[in-house]
Amino acid sequence: MGLFDNIKNQVSQPQQSAPSGGNRSVNIVFNTLPDNFEQFRSLPQAAMSTPFDTAAMTVLALCFYPQNKEMCFDMVNFLKGPKPLSPYEKSFITDRFRDADYVPRSYFNGATPQNDYMPSQPYTVTVSENPYSYQNEGYAKMFIRSGGADSPREVLLRKAKDGKWYLWEQFILVGIRQPESQNPWA
Repeated sequence: MGLFDNIKNQVSQPQQSAPSGGNRSVNIVFNTLPDNFEQFRSLPQAAMSTPFDTAAMTVLALCFYPQNKEMCFDMVNFLKGPKPLSPYEKSFITDRFRDADYVPRSYFNGATPQNDYMPSQPYTVTVSENPYSYQNEGYAKMFIRSGGADSPREVLLRKAKDGKWYLWEQFILVGIRQPESQNPWA
């Protein structure tokens, strides 16, 4: 079964381009979605050579939580490199998924409340930088728009000695608008 095959009530929506959050926006395209951890690690973006790639991979990793919590944690730990998830961070992620399994997929282009956050294909995450993204040496604060929020969310990355950009903190598992199929007021 594919990553997004379990989404009910799919509605076709035309793809909308994500607005830029700053100086530069990069579309990270996943031509195929992984089915397991090994496929995740073999994606070209898994080289984590840019903060844009690592931020987009963070979104993808968190999408796996509803299907396989442990594999999601393995993916996030891969992205975190030498600083694995703490018990607190695991608990926080678990708490965020109690009521809203749709939040991470809302960061894919084309995913909106009207289509139950079903992303358009090819699966694309638009990651942006702004004038303050590289304010602290060795860190990058990137921004990703959700189809269910009015402002972009942050992903903080840290560059290691090996030249890779690792996930330091993510602020993307926050509340967004409910999918219309779950919203009694829609």
